[in-house]
Amino acid sequence: MNLLDTLLGHFGEKSADRIAEELAPLLAPGETVQRAFGQVRDLIVFTDRRLLLIDRQGVTGRKTEFVSLSYRSIAMFALETAGHFDLEAELRLWVSGQPQPIVRALGRNAGADAIVALLAQHAPR
Repeated sequence: MNLLDTLLGHFGEKSADRIAEELAPLLAPGETVQRAFGQVRDLIVFTDRRLLLIDRQGVTGRKTEFVSLSYRSIAMFALETAGHFDLEAELRLWVSGQPQPIVRALGRNAGADAIVALLAQHAPR
């Protein structure tokens, strides 16, 4: 992920090894980080067992929300873009048992396409 993408708030791929070290206390024994995508402070992490959504809040980023979703709990997902010149893409995840989707703004980047492809790969059959 280059500096311009970071400044524009686009999700781009991050080093899975570095993210695995950072998230080691949150991972189950034997759980591995497959791929990770990050924005300025937020992360979307795909492990071999679940999807982690990490939202750092506030000016300092000290308050952090961790959302852990098993792949089979994701009932549906959607990527919404407004067109070629729009700098926003929005990911929506509908989780079993919740009427409202989880929404994450992704910006415009190849990261959005890769995230949707990974969700499709992990979707229950």
